[in-house]
Amino acid sequence: MFKKILFAFLVVMVILGIYYRELVSYGYMQAKGQLHILFNTRPVSEVLQDPALPDSLKQRLRLIGEIKQFAVDSLGLDSSGSYTEFFDQKGKPILWVITASEKYKLVPKEWRFPVIGTFAYKGFFDSTRAQSEEQALIAEGNDTQINEVSAWSTLGFFKDPVLSSMLYRGEGSLANLIIHEMTHGTLFVKDNLELNENLANFVGDYGAVQFLTAKYGKNSPQLEKYEFRKQYNDAISQHIVRGAKQLDSLYKSLSVNLTTAQKDTFKSRAIRKIVMNSDTLLGGLVGKKYAWRSKKLPNNAFFIGYLTYHSKQNQFKEDFENKFKGDFQRYLSYLKRNYPTSF
Repeated sequence: MFKKILFAFLVVMVILGIYYRELVSYGYMQAKGQLHILFNTRPVSEVLQDPALPDSLKQRLRLIGEIKQFAVDSLGLDSSGSYTEFFDQKGKPILWVITASEKYKLVPKEWRFPVIGTFAYKGFFDSTRAQSEEQALIAEGNDTQINEVSAWSTLGFFKDPVLSSMLYRGEGSLANLIIHEMTHGTLFVKDNLELNENLANFVGDYGAVQFLTAKYGKNSPQLEKYEFRKQYNDAISQHIVRGAKQLDSLYKSLSVNLTTAQKDTFKSRAIRKIVMNSDTLLGGLVGKKYAWRSKKLPNNAFFIGYLTYHSKQNQFKEDFENKFKGDFQRYLSYLKRNYPTSF
């Protein structure tokens, strides 16, 4: 009887493995990539004693420790034991993320993963696999975009290491990155990626300004540089978010009787207008520096990416300033109560 039950169980597992072979294959690839990183890290304390690492990069390693401690002590974020290990990428990219959208709707392609829920992007430790998936999505009629990723959070399941590429960032960019990822490790709402990424962006920005002010001073060049870049990046982000809303209105107004060629004409005309209007941002500064014109026009996947990360920034800022009068720890407590981590 036991042998029959075991045989039946094995048959079921084989059938499930065949039916879900793509998910199993993807899960194996991602687990292998993550474990490769985890098994090839070195303690930060050991790396700091390594004479082969330049002093300038050791200063960045120490700075990451300070940022992390500030995020825990002053912002109330969870430590999760992260950023105590170091992984050397040896100058190579490590993770690629695909975003996809329908061609005539600003509707993201979503992927569902066990435990952590639905995401509007999909990560790959293998660039070849990412490109193959992109081609399959294009063949299905989607707009797509692949980006290299400089950091990610394992949401407290593992200790996130310092990646060697982080050490080449400026002080403000580094503070923003570390605090952004620590926010994910503190609060992550299943099946609500837009909320998670917008919140982490808001906290990353706020936390970076607070850290730079505390460490270097209100009139420091480090803070001035970060705030200038923040103004520049915010102008771009909000322009693209506004453009996405314009595109969404256009797509909803398109007649079902239009041909694909006609839809493409309306679409490209609208996107080109969004690109050209960037010339007016910050007195023309953004338009001159943000060289869209030298590239092909962005597509729906590009706009979906910005909506995922930037569409709710003003909402968080207004709540923080008006309802909580700039008291961040009280605001964080409120967020934890209202958006509890759900896995």
